[in-house]
Amino acid sequence: MIRNYPALQEEIRSAVLPNGLRVYYIPKPDFQKTFAMLAADFGSVDCCFTLDGEQHQVTPGVAHFLEHKMFEEEDGNALQKFTMLGAQPNAFTSHTMTAYHFTATERFEECLEILLRFVTTPYFTDENVAKEKGIIGQEISMLDDTPSWQAYVGVLQGLYGAHTVRISIAGSKQTIAPITPDLLHLCHRAFYSPANLVLVVCGTCDFDRVCEMAECITPKQSARIASRSYGEETPEAAQPMQVRRMAVSRPTFILGIKDTVPSDSYRRQLMGELAARCVCCESAPLYETLYQNNLIDQSFDPDYFTFPEGACAMFSGESRNPEAVRDALLEEIRSIAAHGVDRALFERARRQLLGLKLRSADDPGSICRMQAEACFTGASCFDFYEILTAVTTEEIEARIREWAEPDRISLMVIAPAETEDAHG
Repeated sequence: MIRNYPALQEEIRSAVLPNGLRVYYIPKPDFQKTFAMLAADFGSVDCCFTLDGEQHQVTPGVAHFLEHKMFEEEDGNALQKFTMLGAQPNAFTSHTMTAYHFTATERFEECLEILLRFVTTPYFTDENVAKEKGIIGQEISMLDDTPSWQAYVGVLQGLYGAHTVRISIAGSKQTIAPITPDLLHLCHRAFYSPANLVLVVCGTCDFDRVCEMAECITPKQSARIASRSYGEETPEAAQPMQVRRMAVSRPTFILGIKDTVPSDSYRRQLMGELAARCVCCESAPLYETLYQNNLIDQSFDPDYFTFPEGACAMFSGESRNPEAVRDALLEEIRSIAAHGVDRALFERARRQLLGLKLRSADDPGSICRMQAEACFTGASCFDFYEILTAVTTEEIEARIREWAEPDRISLMVIAPAETEDAHG
């Protein structure tokens, strides 16, 4: 199947293999490098699931731990094999997805074979699992000392009292301690079935050959995919404000606003991003006011985040007075909810967001991630253009009115550590 996007001069070729694996190819004939990503619809939020009639509550951080261990093979390490072929491999785990990828300028098919084989063929031993706990423990320590990450985790914990999105993606040293090879095999069986995977290639390749290799190397049949549960949530935020002290020179903050559960995650993501920009992007009057009053700087960022059974807006940055920024943002949200959004601002924000998406579409790695994430929500990575060109101010105003509802906000502040002089 070929789907064309004339306005973007893009096309996506796609196929669904007999085992359920979805394969996508975005041709980029002018690119010297080819990027390939094999992603699983399995992230850190998937801690509670039912498989073959049995319910499992797995320890936080297991999706990220599994990502690390998948590179281990009985005859060596996939990372080293990629490097020997001149490719650049990597992987990541998000709240909603685990992805393995490589970039290659030559010997693409050999690299693709490695990718398809190691992701679908787990190899775990007591020894290599025990060794990895120390490595991931060091990574967790680094995250614990990163103010921006602690603010991010903190605001999600402030917004959500039950949903597993409140758990840090890597877990903690305590939660990864019980992980065993059997647990990793369980999660791989539950979520790494071909029908729960997507293969995306961007660059120059033979699409038919990619499909042929994928069908040959991946399992012939898909195992049953686990059903998931995320906890019961109320519309209100769990905590209105939290403060944590760390080694920062100026307070770092994130204001989170808990939104309603989206019925169309891909469209809601775009609507949320645009709505957040209409509240306070660089060309908004509120931004100029806050900036001139030295309440925000260029680190300020309006954003939006969707995930299974949840969504939230986030406004982050550094400020000498985060509570004043919170109050100004909430006042602006209430004003838009009551009187509507300025049409000129709406158009500027829409053009800015379109520009960001178009720039992302010039990078093969970004395209592959965009397509994998879109695929798992039933969309396509280039759908953003049609949605954003057709959106109305009424849709954005409806979104912002939801944010104006009471008790939906949580402010997370990372404040400078108190010195002895401050106590004296």
